[in-house]
Amino acid sequence: MKIAIQGELGSNSHMAAVAMLGSANGLDIVACSASAEVFAKVVDGSVDGAVLPIENSLHGSVSEHYDLLLERPVGIVRESLLRIRHNLIAMPGVKPAEVKRVMSHPVALSQCRRFLAEHPELEVVPFYDTAGSVKHLMAEGLRDVAGIAPELAATQYGGEVLVAGIEDHAQNFTRFHLVVREGAPGYDGAGADKMSLAFAVEHRPGTLVAALERLAAAGVNLTKIESRPVPGSPWEYVFYVDVRFDSAAKADEAVEALRRHCRMVKLLGRYRAA
Repeated sequence: MKIAIQGELGSNSHMAAVAMLGSANGLDIVACSASAEVFAKVVDGSVDGAVLPIENSLHGSVSEHYDLLLERPVGIVRESLLRIRHNLIAMPGVKPAEVKRVMSHPVALSQCRRFLAEHPELEVVPFYDTAGSVKHLMAEGLRDVAGIAPELAATQYGGEVLVAGIEDHAQNFTRFHLVVREGAPGYDGAGADKMSLAFAVEHRPGTLVAALERLAAAGVNLTKIESRPVPGSPWEYVFYVDVRFDSAAKADEAVEALRRHCRMVKLLGRYRAA
């Protein structure tokens, strides 16, 4: 399979793709610089799918990915959970005392505040990607710089883990989705027990409550709700929900109930819950 990710090889998205699909199955990871590029490759068929983060247990939702799921003709066919572990990685042979600067994505830096506070001598430099920081320091031969990244980044670029597990919280998980273009294998949601939906209601009192009541009446269990602004319509929102169900009939009824009530409904995907 050819799978697109946002970010560099060795990133958490790369790890999630391998965990979800298995590296022994001829998995070809296509690294992309931007999420819009990832979705474009899925839609035009140049990749079989994409593995993308949708929510982190500490940092919250990846809003851009919700927007792109709504805009593009794609669907979610699988989800997984990845425990996030941050490691201090440098060039082989570098001693911790030699490190003067630490680079990583701002989210990773924010999740390692305790470690960084314990080492005030380190200059903290935001970078575009966790694995990208290791790729950069290895390519440039920077012996006074360390990156904060997954262990896979050290393997990918020949770095060395100086300190493992420097994240503040052990309960740090990211939920990933496998996204394919409409009509691709697995898109029918066979064997699913969870689905994601986007909907918009009329801007009147009680319309959101009524929509949620219809989901409850259909017998599905709401597990998440998220709102995003509607571009060009100030103070109007699209609502994204995840629901669990124990039969396809209940899922069908939930979708139809929303369609009878809402001005817009899009099924983003049916899949097995992680």
